Amino acid sequence: MADPKGFLTTPKQLAERRPVDVRLRDWNEVYVERSLLPIITEQAGRCMDCGIPFCHNGCPLGNLIPEWNDLAYRDDFVGAIERLHATNNFPEFTGRLCPAPCESACVLGINQDAVTIKNVEVTIIDKAWDRGGVTPQVPERLSGKTVAVVGSGPSGLAAAQQLTRAGHTVVVYERADRIGGLLRYGIPEFKMEKRHINRRIEQMRAEGTRFRTGVEVGVDLTGQDLRSRFDAVVIAAGATTARDLPVPGRELNGIHQAMEYLPLANKVQEGDYVDSPISAKGKHVVVIGGGDTGADCVGTAHRQGAASVTQLEIMPRPSEERPAGQPWPTMPMTYKVTSAHEEGGERIYSVSTTHFAGDEEGSVQELHLVEVAFKDGKFEPVPGSEKVIPAQLVTLAMGFTGTDVKNGLVEQLGVDLDARGNIARDGKFGTNVSGVYVCGDAGRGQSLIVWAIAEGRSAAAAVDKYLGGKTPLPAPIRPTDRPLVV
Repeated sequence: MADPKGFLTTPKQLAERRPVDVRLRDWNEVYVERSLLPIITEQAGRCMDCGIPFCHNGCPLGNLIPEWNDLAYRDDFVGAIERLHATNNFPEFTGRLCPAPCESACVLGINQDAVTIKNVEVTIIDKAWDRGGVTPQVPERLSGKTVAVVGSGPSGLAAAQQLTRAGHTVVVYERADRIGGLLRYGIPEFKMEKRHINRRIEQMRAEGTRFRTGVEVGVDLTGQDLRSRFDAVVIAAGATTARDLPVPGRELNGIHQAMEYLPLANKVQEGDYVDSPISAKGKHVVVIGGGDTGADCVGTAHRQGAASVTQLEIMPRPSEERPAGQPWPTMPMTYKVTSAHEEGGERIYSVSTTHFAGDEEGSVQELHLVEVAFKDGKFEPVPGSEKVIPAQLVTLAMGFTGTDVKNGLVEQLGVDLDARGNIARDGKFGTNVSGVYVCGDAGRGQSLIVWAIAEGRSAAAAVDKYLGGKTPLPAPIRPTDRPLVV
């Protein structure tokens, strides 16, 4: 146990964010340099090292949280990163982007503030990088087997790294011009600077993983090509089919899916553009959708100089306390103020868009909405609650409905889909086609980054066993596992 009285004597303290007026001038991460935080060892000491650590259950990766909390408290960051890497390939990703279901499941959180697990995690990995403690793990021998991984998001990267370290020759295919999937082109720079992806890719290259960008499997390379060239195929293409909003005026210029808007802002930071082709500068911006992607659009619009930013959500405003129907250790749906919300704008709950109105040139100018109430299993408009707000740029951030099957890959491979439009798989991540596996959002549906990495690691173990008859690789979850979320 780190500090036997730490949870009694040490108050919770979060990582410090840079002042709003400072961080809106750049695209750097919103937090003060984490590796210099003097509070981390004390915060790690709040961990009680429970007899039954429910944080393990809250995290699908099975992170050994009490162990590396204890090591961080003792300033043994070499031991801490060894224990952290034992279950998580990319803690610098999860430590920045995961909503931390482990903290919701923390036993201390029953009647106090939970341990700041996420802050401890990201500090451990940042210190490891700074001190040269993250090095390539080259396999001792090669198996002679080859594996294709389709998609380079967190799930695909985790599967590829595990299979490479097992001795297989792995090629990762990515249709974008850079590796990283939504980590690269969906997550804004202010949430995670892309240097974190770049150095992981270099580590993976040194281990032997091969990367092919600008290749859309299903178009540039067929499913049959993959089956003939490789001994196994892992589909980790994500759930990229965005939910649309079929209301009058949807065809107007200036209304975009979030994943049309956010990648362009990231390309500016990569140096591909001087200014984004879709910019919020000087415009009244409306973001439809109250989740993390919507918050990313809000923060991006602020940095581009929007005249105003309004975020709409059809659901009621969540409570600030854990709802009675979502008891510990589930991950509660509570009211959250992200860094983007700190920076300004308005959030409107329990509303639905009825239509858009535009100008003579066909560009959106207004959004018409109405308040709604949930009755008899559906949302009903509240009479007399109609309202019009200015909208010169609208982003749709309402989630995703399944994997992108329009390019023919599913048909070419002959894999089945489930009722939700995801690629169907058995209890070992295998599809109905022998040697073809699926992991991450492509099989699970839209989910959290920790589930993506856990599925990538588990699918890698299944592939390794398929290729060699047995495997030493860990498999933290099964496809049927579900998060502790009500």
